[in-house]
Parts: sequence; structure tokens; C-alpha cells
Amino acid sequence: MAASLSRPLHLRLRGGGGGHRLLASRASTSTAPPPPPPPPAAAAAAAPTPSGARKEASAWSKLFLFAPGAITFGLGTWQLFRRQEKIEMLDYRTRRLEMEPVAWNETASSAALRDPAELEFRKIVCEGDFDEEKSVFVGPRSRSISGVTENGYYVITPLIPRSTDGSLQSPILVNRGWVPRGWRDKNIKDHQILDETSELKEAVKKMDEKGSWWKFWSKEPKSSPEIEKPGKPPVRVIGVIRGSEKPSIFVPANEPLSGQWFYVDVPMIARACGLPENTVYIEDINEDASATNPYPVPKDVNTLIRHSVMPQDHLKYTFTWYTLSAAVTYMASKRIKTKKVRL
Repeated sequence: MAASLSRPLHLRLRGGGGGHRLLASRASTSTAPPPPPPPPAAAAAAAPTPSGARKEASAWSKLFLFAPGAITFGLGTWQLFRRQEKIEMLDYRTRRLEMEPVAWNETASSAALRDPAELEFRKIVCEGDFDEEKSVFVGPRSRSISGVTENGYYVITPLIPRSTDGSLQSPILVNRGWVPRGWRDKNIKDHQILDETSELKEAVKKMDEKGSWWKFWSKEPKSSPEIEKPGKPPVRVIGVIRGSEKPSIFVPANEPLSGQWFYVDVPMIARACGLPENTVYIEDINEDASATNPYPVPKDVNTLIRHSVMPQDHLKYTFTWYTLSAAVTYMASKRIKTKKVRL
């Protein structure tokens, strides 16, 4: 009987164990773990890298670093070309000023009016009379005397040539030289007084002509050519033909109506003096100043040859630009080497 009871119990235990194993296998099948993620090296290899864009950006950054050095080097080279141009220009002016002076006659006048550059920087000799009532003062212009700087003006006056051979010559504008401020103020005041006196004489003359009885008794004797006083001797001017000045942006514009002239504009000054716009303009270089009549002071010939920027100045500018170019290029190369070391 005991054997009969143990057999069913053994069968149940085997059946229960088999069901347990079956449930475990089903559970393990339904809850399988996900596959492991790929390693970081594989992910980096899978993602594409923009190596071309990085190389292009690096090339542009290098060009940007060397750009200031290239620009300053170009400016230094340009100064060398400008220096050579100035040397040729100064030689041209010197040769022209060393030529014999040209007499201002009808031939020279027509040639200068036709092509002013043909006689530029040539000495001109002319005789005539100054029309000082139409003088123009350009300034202020400073002048240094024994280390003392004094402000003044350039006085430009029309010169009416005297005809020697019966030919008609055109008037010219003459820069007579530098005058101090007091001389200019006195000259303007004298001309104002002269104008007022002439106007008063004209008014008195008109009033006298109204009365017939006064006209009969105040007949003035006519002057004959034999007893006329000799005329004033002509003024001899030796000058150099020049052109208009090129003012900088800091120089104000001329005001002809108010009589303020800040730079030489030949056509504008000619119009203000009642002359044609193509009037020839010369700068007086006569050295005939005396102790009794020291003004105006004519220009020195050397000042006509000189330029605001001389060849030696261009050499200084060249050295400055080249030095700056070398310094900037050196700093750019050091910067690139530092980046390579960091990489």
C-alpha cells in the first residue's frame, strides 16, 4: 500500500517540475534584453566630419592675418613711385626757371591763352600799370622772419600792359607778394577814402553844371598836351606763370561778394576784377624791395621749385610703411605657429 501511494506522488512532483521549467522558458523568451549600444569609436566613425570646411576656414584666417602686412607693403612701394615722380617734377621746374625770360607781347599772350601749360614755370617780363583799386588779398598766410611768425596776405593786382609796338596786349594778374595785415587794412582804408573823394568831386561837378552863371565864370582852361605833366613810369614785373591753387578740405570757400579770399582761384579772381576767365596769372619774383618800400615782399624762386612733400619726405614714409609691414607680418606668423603648437 505504501508503494501504491508513493507512485502518484512521484508523478505529481515530476509534473509540477516540468510546468515550472516550461513557464520559466516562456518568461525568458518574452523578456529578452535589448542589444548593447555600439562603442563610441564606432559612432564617431559613422558620423561624417566637415574636414573641407575646416581647412577652408583656416586658409581664410591665415589670409586675414597677413592682409595688413600686404597693404602696408603696397603703400611703402607706392611712396617709392611718388618719390620718383617728385624728382622728375622738380627737375622740370628747375630747367624751366633757368631759361631766358619771355617778353610779354602779343605772341606770348596768344600762346599763353591758347595753352597755359606751354609757358608754365617760365619767367615773363612785362611792363605796365597796376590797377590797385581792384587788388585782391588772399589769406591769411603766415611768414617767418628771424624765427618770428607774422600773419598777412598775398596781394594780387591786375597789370595793364603798355603797348610799345602798337599791338594790343591782354591784362594779367600779378601776385605781387606778401604784405602784413596792417598794410592790407591801410590799403583798403586809403582806397575807401579815395572813392569817397572822387564821388564828392563828381557830385560837386554836377551841381556846378546846373547853374549857367556859375558855369560862365568858372570855365577851366583846357590843358594842352605840351604842358601836361609827364606820366608815371611803367612798372616792370618779372614773374613766373602759375595756375590756381588746389585747396584742402579744411580751407573754406572763397566769398567774392564779401571780399574774402582763402586760396588762389584764377578764373574767380579774374571775374571779380572784370577780366576774362582765361587771364594769365603770374607770381612776381622781383627782388627790388627797398627799405622805404619793403612791401609787398615777392616770392623766392626756391619756394616755387619746392613742393609741400619733397622726395626725402617720401623716403621717410617708405621706411615707416615697410617697418610697419614687417612688424605686422612677424606678429601674424607668430600667431600661426602658436596655433600649430596647441594642436
